[in-house]
Amino acid sequence: MLAWLGRTFLALLSAAVVATMGFAWYTFRNADDNVARDDVITAAPDVPTTRDLPRVAQTILLVGLDSRTDKQGNPLPQDVLDALNAGEATGVQNTDTMMVVHIPADPEKKAFALSLPRDSYVDIAGGFGRHKLNSAFARGKNAEANRLRNEGADDATVESESTTAGRKNLIATIQDLTGLTIDHYAEINLLGFSDLTSAVGGVPVCLTAPVHDKYSGANFPAGEQVLQGIDALRFVRQRHGLQNGDLDRVRRQQAFMAGLAHQMFSSGTLTSPSRISSLVDALTRSVVLDKNWDLMSFATQVASLSGDDIQFSTIPTGTIALPTPSDGSAVEVDPEQVRAYVQSLLSGPPPSTATPDAPSVPEKSTLDRSSVEVQKLANEQPDQQTITAAGIPCVN
Repeated sequence: MLAWLGRTFLALLSAAVVATMGFAWYTFRNADDNVARDDVITAAPDVPTTRDLPRVAQTILLVGLDSRTDKQGNPLPQDVLDALNAGEATGVQNTDTMMVVHIPADPEKKAFALSLPRDSYVDIAGGFGRHKLNSAFARGKNAEANRLRNEGADDATVESESTTAGRKNLIATIQDLTGLTIDHYAEINLLGFSDLTSAVGGVPVCLTAPVHDKYSGANFPAGEQVLQGIDALRFVRQRHGLQNGDLDRVRRQQAFMAGLAHQMFSSGTLTSPSRISSLVDALTRSVVLDKNWDLMSFATQVASLSGDDIQFSTIPTGTIALPTPSDGSAVEVDPEQVRAYVQSLLSGPPPSTATPDAPSVPEKSTLDRSSVEVQKLANEQPDQQTITAAGIPCVN
């Protein structure tokens, strides 16, 4: 869903560094001061912050929340839900999109964005056992909410503190899975995503074939087109009717993020005071960040990044139809392979920048293979175009 959010920040905040207009600097500083914050990450006392050093490696978890409520927990308007094909305004908060963005300390190395399919079957932090990754947030939140209610806490306290617990549980789960330490957190929900895409004037995308999906409402022709608002959300939410389900949706999200970056760098978005103002306004209404993220220092670090400086991939996976005891079919994942792949990204150029989607024979597990073999098998698929932020890749 909003997996592209981090790239928005990279492009957006870079403008604050290079802009000579006082307006631009004031606008971005205003975003830093007014965006919603949550205390979900505790930095070790001996770890330098971006205020202490001009450039340190940073790893950011980007989360798109499949929530029918706003960030204060209020139900979204029913007409918005109807347009999104999102049903009723329940408080369910599964994480529809999760992407880790790593900005290296070494300016010679490329940044990378690593997608984690929502249906990945993994160990959930907090002692919840093995379940789909997208339930980590909700399980942590619900457990804390029940504890607080039993202690007699008021509704506002329950909502606030349980949501923080849910975010922390998701962060811990992803750290355990990838071996990465998450330095920063950014979250947005359905309505916020729609508002942001409208604020930038739409995002260019490309489809290899026309799609018609009654579940998400996606109804688009083949070829290049520009999407914003509700249509953009339909594009990144669709998974029914796609050959590899959740994994094809992950590639949609990566392509959307690449298209957004391309739009930011090539269309004058970042040189338009009115466009910048609209975008920052949408960010302050819709985005939740960790409490300690200094956006202006971060802008200084990423100011030199361009469209081809970030590459997209997905964690290694096995079958996309893994039977589970209580969660239906899930995506098979081996944590050792995931951590080995992450280390290959951290140490230099990955073996291939193609996205490692499902194997050629999805019903057969590949997790008895080495990590390199899994990557090679996935990358042999002829339609897996490399995705970077340098252009507009066509996807299923």
